[in-house]
Amino acid sequence: MLQEKLKLLANLVNSRCNLPAASSRIEREELTIELEPTSLVATMNILKADQDIALTQFSDLAVVDYLKYGVSDWETKETSRSGFSRAVSRGKADQQDFPKRFAVVYHLLSIRYNWRLRVKVYLQSEPPKLPTVSPIWPAANWFEREAFDLFGVMFEGHPDLRRILTDYGFVGHPFRKDFPLEGKVEVRYDPDQKRVVSEPVSIEPRTLVPKVIREEDWLHSSKPKDKDDA
Repeated sequence: MLQEKLKLLANLVNSRCNLPAASSRIEREELTIELEPTSLVATMNILKADQDIALTQFSDLAVVDYLKYGVSDWETKETSRSGFSRAVSRGKADQQDFPKRFAVVYHLLSIRYNWRLRVKVYLQSEPPKLPTVSPIWPAANWFEREAFDLFGVMFEGHPDLRRILTDYGFVGHPFRKDFPLEGKVEVRYDPDQKRVVSEPVSIEPRTLVPKVIREEDWLHSSKPKDKDDA
Protein backbone atom coordinates (compact mmCIF):
# COMPACT_ATOMS: atom_id res chain seq x y z
CA MET A 1 0.00 0.00 0.00
CA LEU A 2 2.76 2.43 0.97
CA GLN A 3 4.87 1.56 -2.07
CA GLU A 4 1.92 2.22 -4.37
CA LYS A 5 1.33 5.54 -2.67
CA LEU A 6 4.97 6.57 -3.07
CA LYS A 7 4.99 5.52 -6.74
CA LEU A 8 1.88 7.64 -7.32
CA LEU A 9 3.55 10.62 -5.65
CA ALA A 10 6.75 10.09 -7.67
CA ASN A 11 4.81 9.99 -10.94
CA LEU A 12 2.88 13.14 -10.01
CA VAL A 13 6.01 15.05 -9.00
CA ASN A 14 7.99 14.01 -12.08
CA SER A 15 5.20 14.84 -14.52
CA ARG A 16 3.96 18.09 -12.97
CA CYS A 17 7.47 19.43 -12.34
CA ASN A 18 8.83 18.14 -15.66
CA LEU A 19 11.57 16.13 -13.97
CA PRO A 20 13.36 13.10 -15.42
CA ALA A 21 12.49 9.79 -13.77
CA ALA A 22 16.12 9.38 -12.70
CA SER A 23 15.82 12.40 -10.42
CA SER A 24 13.58 10.51 -7.98
CA ARG A 25 14.14 7.32 -6.01
CA ILE A 26 12.31 5.30 -3.39
CA GLU A 27 14.53 3.90 -0.65
CA ARG A 28 13.58 2.57 2.78
CA GLU A 29 9.94 3.44 2.09
CA GLU A 30 10.78 7.11 1.48
CA LEU A 31 10.70 9.19 -1.69
CA THR A 32 13.59 11.53 -2.52
CA ILE A 33 14.00 13.84 -5.50
CA GLU A 34 17.14 15.74 -6.52
CA LEU A 35 16.97 19.23 -7.99
CA GLU A 36 19.39 21.73 -9.48
CA PRO A 37 19.66 25.03 -7.56
CA THR A 38 18.32 26.95 -10.58
CA SER A 39 15.05 24.99 -10.59
CA LEU A 40 14.47 24.95 -6.82
CA VAL A 41 11.99 27.81 -6.42
CA ALA A 42 9.87 26.94 -9.46
CA THR A 43 9.64 23.29 -8.42
CA MET A 44 8.86 24.10 -4.79
CA ASN A 45 6.03 26.38 -5.87
CA ILE A 46 4.49 23.52 -7.86
CA LEU A 47 4.90 21.04 -5.02
CA LYS A 48 2.91 23.28 -2.71
CA ALA A 49 0.32 24.74 -5.10
CA ASP A 50 -0.58 21.67 -7.16
CA GLN A 51 -3.79 20.29 -5.66
CA ASP A 52 -2.88 16.70 -6.54
CA ILE A 53 0.43 16.96 -4.66
CA ALA A 54 -0.40 19.50 -1.94
CA LEU A 55 2.86 19.49 0.02
CA THR A 56 1.67 22.41 2.08
CA GLN A 57 3.69 21.85 5.25
CA PHE A 58 7.41 22.59 5.55
CA SER A 59 8.65 20.10 8.14
CA ASP A 60 12.42 20.48 8.23
CA LEU A 61 15.60 21.62 6.50
CA ALA A 62 18.97 19.95 7.01
CA VAL A 63 22.46 20.36 5.55
CA VAL A 64 25.02 17.62 4.86
CA ASP A 65 28.74 18.36 4.57
CA TYR A 66 30.41 15.75 2.32
CA LEU A 67 33.94 16.93 3.04
CA LYS A 68 36.20 13.83 3.12
CA TYR A 69 33.19 11.63 2.38
CA GLY A 70 34.35 8.05 1.95
CA VAL A 71 37.53 8.57 3.93
CA SER A 72 38.01 6.75 7.23
CA ASP A 73 40.35 8.27 9.80
CA TRP A 74 40.69 4.93 11.56
CA GLU A 75 40.54 1.34 10.39
CA THR A 76 40.08 -1.51 12.84
CA LYS A 77 37.99 -4.66 12.74
CA GLU A 78 38.72 -6.46 15.97
CA THR A 79 38.91 -5.72 19.65
CA SER A 80 39.84 -7.77 22.70
CA ARG A 81 37.34 -9.32 25.04
CA SER A 82 38.68 -7.33 27.97
CA GLY A 83 38.21 -3.90 26.47
CA PHE A 84 38.58 -1.67 23.48
CA SER A 85 42.17 -1.36 22.30
CA ARG A 86 43.69 1.99 21.50
CA ALA A 87 46.20 0.29 19.21
CA VAL A 88 44.56 1.13 15.91
CA SER A 89 46.21 2.19 12.70
CA ARG A 90 45.29 5.06 10.47
CA GLY A 91 44.00 4.19 7.05
CA LYS A 92 41.81 5.45 4.24
CA ALA A 93 38.86 3.96 2.45
CA ASP A 94 38.21 4.59 -1.21
CA GLN A 95 37.71 8.31 -1.71
CA GLN A 96 34.49 9.01 -3.59
CA ASP A 97 34.43 11.89 -5.99
CA PHE A 98 32.16 14.57 -4.54
CA PRO A 99 32.79 17.82 -6.41
CA LYS A 100 29.75 19.36 -4.69
CA ARG A 101 30.53 19.51 -1.03
CA PHE A 102 27.19 20.46 0.52
CA ALA A 103 23.65 19.17 0.17
CA VAL A 104 20.60 21.05 1.43
CA VAL A 105 17.74 18.67 2.24
CA TYR A 106 14.10 19.77 2.53
CA HIS A 107 11.37 17.66 4.15
CA LEU A 108 7.81 18.37 3.02
CA LEU A 109 4.46 16.96 4.16
CA SER A 110 1.00 16.83 2.62
CA ILE A 111 -1.65 16.88 5.33
CA ARG A 112 -4.36 16.23 2.74
CA TYR A 113 -2.81 13.03 1.33
CA ASN A 114 -0.59 12.09 4.29
CA TRP A 115 2.57 11.63 2.24
CA ARG A 116 6.04 13.04 2.58
CA LEU A 117 8.76 14.09 0.16
CA ARG A 118 12.47 14.73 0.60
CA VAL A 119 14.02 17.29 -1.75
CA LYS A 120 17.82 17.28 -2.06
CA VAL A 121 19.94 19.98 -3.69
CA TYR A 122 23.74 19.69 -4.07
CA LEU A 123 25.87 22.84 -3.85
CA GLN A 124 29.40 23.85 -4.68
CA SER A 125 31.64 24.30 -1.66
CA GLU A 126 32.43 28.01 -1.74
CA PRO A 127 30.30 29.92 -1.51
CA PRO A 128 27.29 27.60 -1.06
CA LYS A 129 24.24 29.54 -2.24
CA LEU A 130 20.56 28.82 -2.78
CA PRO A 131 17.48 30.98 -3.28
CA THR A 132 15.27 31.18 -0.21
CA VAL A 133 11.96 29.32 -0.07
CA SER A 134 10.64 31.39 2.85
CA PRO A 135 8.11 33.23 0.60
CA ILE A 136 6.60 29.82 -0.22
CA TRP A 137 6.70 28.42 3.32
CA PRO A 138 7.22 31.13 5.98
CA ALA A 139 8.31 28.39 8.41
CA ALA A 140 11.50 27.98 6.36
CA ASN A 141 12.75 31.35 7.65
CA TRP A 142 14.23 30.00 10.89
CA PHE A 143 15.48 26.76 9.33
CA GLU A 144 17.43 28.72 6.71
CA ARG A 145 18.90 30.98 9.38
CA GLU A 146 20.05 27.88 11.27
CA ALA A 147 21.64 26.42 8.11
CA PHE A 148 23.42 29.72 7.49
CA ASP A 149 24.66 29.93 11.06
CA LEU A 150 25.94 26.37 11.39
CA PHE A 151 27.03 25.56 7.81
CA GLY A 152 27.44 28.94 6.10
CA VAL A 153 24.85 28.30 3.38
CA MET A 154 23.67 31.62 1.92
CA PHE A 155 19.97 31.87 1.08
CA GLU A 156 19.55 34.65 -1.45
CA GLY A 157 16.44 36.75 -0.96
CA HIS A 158 16.02 35.79 2.71
CA PRO A 159 14.44 38.71 4.59
CA ASP A 160 16.64 38.44 7.71
CA LEU A 161 19.63 36.13 7.30
CA ARG A 162 21.30 36.50 10.71
CA ARG A 163 22.89 34.02 13.08
CA ILE A 164 20.31 32.30 15.25
CA LEU A 165 22.21 29.95 17.61
CA THR A 166 25.74 31.34 17.93
CA ASP A 167 26.74 34.83 19.00
CA TYR A 168 26.69 37.69 16.49
CA GLY A 169 30.49 37.91 16.56
CA PHE A 170 31.07 34.16 16.24
CA VAL A 171 33.81 33.24 13.76
CA GLY A 172 33.14 30.42 11.30
CA HIS A 173 30.40 27.81 11.03
CA PRO A 174 30.63 25.11 13.73
CA PHE A 175 28.91 22.22 11.91
CA ARG A 176 31.30 22.19 8.97
CA LYS A 177 33.56 19.15 8.92
CA ASP A 178 36.69 21.31 8.81
CA PHE A 179 35.70 23.36 11.87
CA PRO A 180 37.94 22.39 14.83
CA LEU A 181 36.18 20.52 17.63
CA GLU A 182 37.74 22.86 20.18
CA GLY A 183 36.60 25.95 18.29
CA LYS A 184 38.76 28.85 17.16
CA VAL A 185 38.45 31.25 20.10
CA GLU A 186 37.85 30.99 23.82
CA VAL A 187 36.55 33.61 26.21
CA ARG A 188 37.54 34.50 29.76
CA TYR A 189 36.97 37.32 32.19
CA ASP A 190 39.93 39.71 32.46
CA PRO A 191 40.02 41.27 35.95
CA ASP A 192 42.37 44.02 34.79
CA GLN A 193 40.19 45.10 31.89
CA LYS A 194 37.04 44.20 33.86
CA ARG A 195 35.41 42.64 30.84
CA VAL A 196 35.17 39.38 28.91
CA VAL A 197 37.92 39.00 26.31
CA SER A 198 38.31 36.61 23.37
CA GLU A 199 41.58 34.78 22.76
CA PRO A 200 42.83 32.02 20.45
CA VAL A 201 41.86 28.62 21.79
CA SER A 202 44.54 27.08 24.00
CA ILE A 203 43.26 23.48 23.98
CA GLU A 204 45.49 21.14 21.97
CA PRO A 205 43.45 19.22 19.35
CA ARG A 206 43.57 15.45 19.82
CA THR A 207 41.58 12.40 18.86
CA LEU A 208 40.53 10.31 21.84
CA VAL A 209 38.26 7.68 20.35
CA PRO A 210 38.53 6.08 16.88
CA LYS A 211 35.67 6.97 14.57
CA VAL A 212 34.43 3.41 14.23
CA ILE A 213 31.84 1.15 15.83
CA ARG A 214 33.44 -2.14 16.72
CA GLU A 215 31.91 -5.41 17.84
CA GLU A 216 33.37 -7.92 20.24
CA ASP A 217 35.18 -10.87 18.67
CA TRP A 218 32.95 -13.44 20.31
CA LEU A 219 29.92 -12.10 18.46
CA HIS A 220 31.38 -13.52 15.22
CA SER A 221 33.11 -16.54 16.70
CA SER A 222 31.86 -20.08 17.26
CA LYS A 223 33.97 -20.26 20.42
CA PRO A 224 31.78 -19.95 23.54
CA LYS A 225 32.30 -17.04 25.86
CA ASP A 226 34.34 -17.45 29.01
CA LYS A 227 32.44 -17.76 32.23
CA ASP A 228 33.91 -14.47 33.36
CA ASP A 229 32.51 -12.80 30.28
CA ALA A 230 28.96 -13.94 31.02
